Amino acid sequence: MARQTAQQLYAEDYAPTSVWAVDATLPAGCALPLPDVADIVIVGAGYTGLSAAHETAAAGRLTVVLDAGPIGGGCSSRNGGQVAFSIKPDYQKLERRYGAARASALYEEGAAAVVALDELVRRERLACDWRDNGCFIGAHTPAHYEALQRLADEHRRRLSTPIELVPRSRQRDEIDTDFYHGGLVFPADYSVHPIKLLNALHARAVSVGAQVHDHCEVLRFSRESYGISVYTTQGFIKARQVLLATNGYTGALSPWHRRRVIPVGSYQIATEILDPSFVKSMVPKARNLGDTRHVVMYARPTPDGRRIIFGGRASAAEQNLTRVVPRLVRMMQQVFPQLTGVRISRAWMGFVGFTFDSLPHMGGVDDLFYCMGYCGQGIPLSIYYGRKAGLKMLKRAESATALDGLTFPTRPFYDGFPWFLPAAIHIYRLRDRFGW
Repeated sequence: MARQTAQQLYAEDYAPTSVWAVDATLPAGCALPLPDVADIVIVGAGYTGLSAAHETAAAGRLTVVLDAGPIGGGCSSRNGGQVAFSIKPDYQKLERRYGAARASALYEEGAAAVVALDELVRRERLACDWRDNGCFIGAHTPAHYEALQRLADEHRRRLSTPIELVPRSRQRDEIDTDFYHGGLVFPADYSVHPIKLLNALHARAVSVGAQVHDHCEVLRFSRESYGISVYTTQGFIKARQVLLATNGYTGALSPWHRRRVIPVGSYQIATEILDPSFVKSMVPKARNLGDTRHVVMYARPTPDGRRIIFGGRASAAEQNLTRVVPRLVRMMQQVFPQLTGVRISRAWMGFVGFTFDSLPHMGGVDDLFYCMGYCGQGIPLSIYYGRKAGLKMLKRAESATALDGLTFPTRPFYDGFPWFLPAAIHIYRLRDRFGW
């Protein structure tokens, strides 16, 4: 496959920014000064923090949300906008680890998170380009198609999930490519505009009294008799309780949490504006797209149907998008050869928060709480568990989840810098190349 030159690769309006910023802006921060005292301080103003803040502020607690950068400037505004069942380990792995009862509960919450977000969007009429367009997962090899058949059986048995196997003979009904060997359709999956969803969650939190401050980095905190002292670049707050909602951006503020979250770069590109009929010919039902390769890819049309977004783990730790875009383009053209010669208009990346057991984690005692580690499926899980975290801080009975009591694991010699990722991704690429 011939490689495009830089002139051929980038559109005239190319910018290293998210395509979601074309028609939406991030929320503005609170104009008020920081209060001297707050009931609750939440570190991180993404989906998790805003969802928790809505619960605590609605209950009458003075809630202050702080973000080191723009509100939602991490993956809450940089994700691919795909909303799907979000528990990574399969049921058998969970059952071996925790037993049938806990495995079933985790699976049920993964499904409940998607349902809860759909109900929230529809009930409160959130303007976020919500689409119930489903998802197609392509089988990279014939063996992977057989594995998808087993996955379909498991989901039907455990969750009564509507699901459809698509043999290769009918694949073009879903995606115009010969790259896959059939696949699986999840009709109940959704898509959303990430920044518009962020704005809606921000408005919900502010409407019940939460203060959400941008460009206010938390430098350190310490436990005191009254709770926690929170020291920021804009001042000092006495807080009764603190919630860490930093996910893939968990840094040196709390070394204990940093050792348990693995920041993994997720990279995305968006094509230049295309003829909508051309986009529709490639993805006839405007589905979200993914496949069974170890080096993850995901794709979808934009809500207006005029571009293709393509994303994946194209690098281990590279933050220079100029180096990553050509690799993403080659990955995209493998799936869609008809996009050869189409130029790229936007490119961006964000850090996804993975964990060593591939499960999200939440918890806390008395005054310090946390909620993080969504392993690449943060839209439904962050909003679902963010709400639960807020309820936990309020000591509400409905805060109980299947995550309660789980050990949040780390590994020896890990301090928050994922030195092992380049080797792991290289191995995964080899496995994908040979269909292992």
